[in-house]
Amino acid sequence: MGSAITIDQSCDRQNFETAVLQASYDRPVLVDFFATWCGPCQMLKPVLERVIEDYDITLAKVDIDQYPDLATQYHVDGVPDVRVVIRGEVQPGFVGMVPEPRIREFLAAIGLKSQVEAALAETESLIQAQRYPEAKASFDRLFQTYPNHPAVTVAAARFLLQLHQSDHALKLLNTIGPSEEPYYTQAQNLKGLAEFQAWATPDPGASHLEQRFAQGAAAVVVGEYEAALGIFLEIVETDRQFRQDGARKAMVRVFELLGSDHPLVSTYRKRLMQKLY
Repeated sequence: MGSAITIDQSCDRQNFETAVLQASYDRPVLVDFFATWCGPCQMLKPVLERVIEDYDITLAKVDIDQYPDLATQYHVDGVPDVRVVIRGEVQPGFVGMVPEPRIREFLAAIGLKSQVEAALAETESLIQAQRYPEAKASFDRLFQTYPNHPAVTVAAARFLLQLHQSDHALKLLNTIGPSEEPYYTQAQNLKGLAEFQAWATPDPGASHLEQRFAQGAAAVVVGEYEAALGIFLEIVETDRQFRQDGARKAMVRVFELLGSDHPLVSTYRKRLMQKLY
């Protein structure tokens, strides 16, 4: 969807006015101030070109050695220096070699959505309306268009978990590697939910503790985290060796799902320590 332009040697400040400032009234323009001798600039170039393909934006490339007056005008002290121009206003962007996820975060912060994000939002609206066959068909189309996009993989896995298809969800989540942040962290959290979902149905004739453990897991699945932590803490107090310390491990998994800043984590971590020591 995006496009790229280069401010050529024959161009002048007037060309920048037309190709960047005036053009930004139609759609945002990212301006990449670079130098041919700059290693990080050469590393950033393909990343920027890849990112803009997914957004309704233009990428303008300005060689500061060819156009030092433009670099001076916009106070470019080091390269690469990427600015964003919206409705004729040149705004700060980022400096240096920035990984792709952070560039996408920056674009989201200024209110820009990628094609895949817009498509996923439409799919999410189908899920919220419980139009599951249509949502599945939408995911099928998304996988055809974006076969290796981790955002699609994570969203599809979350949908499968909602349908209680944890095995299929885990297969998808296992395809996301540590280098694909922030999706890897999201995938790890969803893998935790998949495990709780699998634990939520006890075997027939299960013991009382197994039934309580299943109740705790079920509470996690529906988002009742305080109830779940209470049940797991009760099991720790009753039988620490149950499921090879499974209740304590389950509490740690819930802590990871919630994040260290969540108030329940602080409260129940203290209570767990009191029971253990």
